Formats: sequence, structure tokens, C-alpha cells
Amino acid sequence: MAPIDLKQIAESAMRTRGLLPTFTPQAVREAETARPAPADSTAPVRDLRAMPWFSVDNDDTRDLDQLSVAQALPGGATRLLVAIADVDALVRPDGAVNAHAATNTTSVYTAAGVFPMLPEILSTDLTSLHEGEERLAVVVDLQVQPDGTVASSEVYRACVLNQAKLTYDAVSAWLDGTGPAPAHLARVRGLEEQLRMHDAVATQLRQWRQQRGALNVKTASSRPVFEQGELVDLRPDEKNRAKDLIADLMIAANGATARFLAQQQFPSLRRLLQAPRRWDRLVALAAGQGVQLPAAPDPVALDAFLQARRAADPEGFADLSLSVVKMLGSGEYAATAPGAAGPGHFGLAVADYAHSTAPNRRYPDLVTQRLLKAALARRPPPYSAETLAAIASHCTLQEDNAAKVERQVLKAAAAFLLQHRIGERFDAIVTGAAPKGTFVRIARPMVEGRVVRGFEGLDVGDTARVRLVAVDAAQGYIDFERA
Repeated sequence: MAPIDLKQIAESAMRTRGLLPTFTPQAVREAETARPAPADSTAPVRDLRAMPWFSVDNDDTRDLDQLSVAQALPGGATRLLVAIADVDALVRPDGAVNAHAATNTTSVYTAAGVFPMLPEILSTDLTSLHEGEERLAVVVDLQVQPDGTVASSEVYRACVLNQAKLTYDAVSAWLDGTGPAPAHLARVRGLEEQLRMHDAVATQLRQWRQQRGALNVKTASSRPVFEQGELVDLRPDEKNRAKDLIADLMIAANGATARFLAQQQFPSLRRLLQAPRRWDRLVALAAGQGVQLPAAPDPVALDAFLQARRAADPEGFADLSLSVVKMLGSGEYAATAPGAAGPGHFGLAVADYAHSTAPNRRYPDLVTQRLLKAALARRPPPYSAETLAAIASHCTLQEDNAAKVERQVLKAAAAFLLQHRIGERFDAIVTGAAPKGTFVRIARPMVEGRVVRGFEGLDVGDTARVRLVAVDAAQGYIDFERA
């Protein structure tokens, strides 16, 4: 096969879409000399280093944003603490590092590698919650009732220490009874009890949201596989029990963050997902399975349909989930003025939701952290509602641009893998149908391509048999025709 320079393709795609693939020398120097700001006596820092904090993330993740710990309370309640890396302590709002982060607004994860939002000396070192390293954090302290309701919450600053860096796959396999106990369980006292307690409280939180219509879908993304430095495959990177566990905790922490800022009469950045514009298509999709959904968007009815299909056809549930996710559309950011009701999130079934748990790799989370710290220090908000509205619009735009770059590089990688398979047929699912084109996704390698012939009548969620007719690795084109 002819060689392909995925990194060059990624950098070119980023520049085309207004994203910066490299840091300025000034930003690099600033990151290398960054030191925490002096402690603010009006926002005391609690010493929580002795608590059995731990992290769960991907095997190769180095930018650790959050830790957690739990304590059993009387009556079956649970105290859940989520510690979020205090990135603001080392990133000045008026500095070159912040300027880069404010431009890109997110880390960009491509098949050519990660283009981090912050210089790696920060995101994977000084502001990462590494095992065995003392770190400053913003803690969201929740009391969760047995029915999954959050009875109370508190936000404060603290010094924390990660006792164990665990991985999704190992924790999930152990919880499911299909793999051995992670090695840390034997070395860290009480860690097994912590994981069991986390699994239980995450289930309670999830069930409470699902009763209100939170959508329980099965999604997968593509993960590039390299052997001896050469790209050999794109394989599904699917959800598992540990990923769901952490996601449920972060949703609860993000909700508490939004409510805290509202209580302090602060403006905030919210993450929202509107009711589906293509609800009629979801109704038609369910009707094809013999289920009648209400005429108006109803998350409880939609989730009931999804769970029935999961039970009836577990093998086909991933494709159904993909169809539903595509019809739901993308989330976006919005500013909420002090005292105003925040927009809701249709897919999560929550009314108050502010991204706050990943400040190393998402700019809205860093902005929210600055708002939290200002409220804790009894200072005025560092951003006005008008400024937050501009930030929200830009973050939504750049998130979309980053996703397009990721897809383009992924297609370039897939085109490289598929260049000798012209003429082969594949089972596919329609992921997009618009005037700009009809797109489908195949399973191996897991990638999307455009249907250039025979696309008439295809709509999102349909399945089709397609034939590969052309690829262009340099341009990231993969073209199919309906077979």
C-alpha cells in the first residue's frame, strides 16, 4: 500500500476549519513556566488528600480530569464526591495558552493522534490528576438518595491525591465477572468497596433519569489500530459498564454545577439538546417495528421503545441506536442569564446541565470552573451573560468543526485501508440524508462514506447494501453506490 501521512492531513484539515494544530512559542513558554496562583483566603482549600480517590479512564489517557470517592450514609443514601482538576489555577484568562484554548475550544481526537486544547506539559502533567500526585481541584459533593435523587450538593476547592488510576476495560470486565480484579484492588485499601459503591450509586442515578426519559442507547466510535507503527484497522470502541458508570457520575456533577451557579445568581454556560426536529422520522422508525410513538416528542415513550427493541433484537440494537442518535441531532452550548430557567437536555432528561468535568480538554468546562471559583470567592462573575453567549456560539461552532476534522481524518485512514477493495459489497446503515448528500456507515472498517448513485429514497435509519466504487485517502473520500 502507498504510504499516507495522516498527521499532515489532520493539520491541513484543522487549518481549513479554523482550528490551530500547533501552539505558539509564547503559549509553550507560558505553559512551561506556569505556577499556581496564590491561594485566595475567601475561598479556602480543604485538605482531602487522605480520602481514597481514584480515576477510571481509557488505557492510554494521560489528561485525567476527574477523580471520585463515595461514602455510605444512614438510610441507604450515599455521599458522592467528584474532584475536577483545577486547570484555571495554571491557565491565566489573559494568557497565550487561554487564547489557544478559546480558539479551538476542544481537544481534537484524530486517527493521526490527539491535538490537545492545552499544551501537554499542562494537560497531561501539571493539571492532570495523576496517580500519586497532589493536585488542586474543584469538588462537587453530592448526597444521593436510594431512589437516585440528589438531596443536596455543595461545591468547594480542595487538595486531592489520586490513589489508583484504573481503566474502563479492566473495571468493566471485573464488574461483569468476565475478568480478573484490577491489580490496584490488592494494593489500595477499600478500593473494592469503593468500586462496588460507585457501581450502585451510578445505577441509582441512571434509573432516576431513565424514569424521566433519559435515552439508553448503545453507541460505538471507531478506534484506529496500529501494528509496528502501521495502520491496520479501524475497530469499534464501544460503551461498557465502567464507561456508563463514570458518565452517570459526571452527569450528576454537571447538574449540581448548573444549580450551584443559579443559586449564586451567576450567569452560566449550559449544554442543551433540543427536542428532535426529525421526530416524525422517529415515529416512522418505531412504526416500522410495530410501535406507535406519540405525535409530539416524548423521551419516556422513545426510551421505552428503545428498551423493548434492545430486548427483542440485541444484535441489531447498535444500528438502531445509531439511527436514533442521528435523528436526535447534535448538542449545543447556550448562555443562561442569572435567575433565568436553563434549557434542558432531551437525551439526558435533565433540566440543569453545565459541562464542568473536563477542563483539560473542553473550553466550556474551563469557563465554568472560573465562574465556580469566582462564586466561591464571593467575587463578581468573570464573564457577563453577553460574553458567555458569544463563547457558547463559538464553542458550538468549533465542536462541529473538530468533529468534521475527526471524520475527515478517519475517512482518510479508512480510504487507505479500503483502496484495494473497490467493487466489494457491504451492509450499511444510512447516517445522513440531506441536500448535501446521503451518507452510510459500514462496520469493518467502521467508517462513513457517501452514496453517489442509487441514494434516492434512502433516509436516516434505513439499511442498505452498497458497493464501494472509489476512495481517495488524501481527500478523505469514500464513495459507494447502492447495490
